[in-house]
Amino acid sequence: MIYKPFLKQLVIIFYSSGLVACASTSEPPGDGSYAAEPAGSDCISQASVRDYKVLDDTNLIVTAGASRKYHVLLSRRATNLRSSRAIAFDSATGRICSNFSDLIVDSGFGSDRIRITSVRRLTPEDEDDLLIRFGKKEPEYVEPRQTQPVDGAEVEELD
Repeated sequence: MIYKPFLKQLVIIFYSSGLVACASTSEPPGDGSYAAEPAGSDCISQASVRDYKVLDDTNLIVTAGASRKYHVLLSRRATNLRSSRAIAFDSATGRICSNFSDLIVDSGFGSDRIRITSVRRLTPEDEDDLLIRFGKKEPEYVEPRQTQPVDGAEVEELD
């Protein structure tokens, strides 16, 4: 009967390895859009932050320096983010990075500290995609090409 505990452990290891294998499989990448990319791990110099735009309760676009834009994703909703009087970034190193920095939202009734889970630098196209996705910008409408009548392209009917 020495083998019964060993057999039980072997079965648990077998099922656990199957679960780990299923959890680690990934889906093939989508259409290459910004939304299909993994979470960002860029950093922003805290002193270079110039402006921010609130997309929703967990997403911001932060402008750093003259023209660098970053998408900042928060770990949870900040209910007073849109109506807050001020926000601040808190980092021990002076660099705002994923999982090591916090956003402090001052709503007038006290401050709320929220962990930053992702920081990703944006290209102008990525910024447009985010603004359209969150309803902050209308997608550009491309006028369909009008066909021009061409002389001599009439169809003859045969009797």
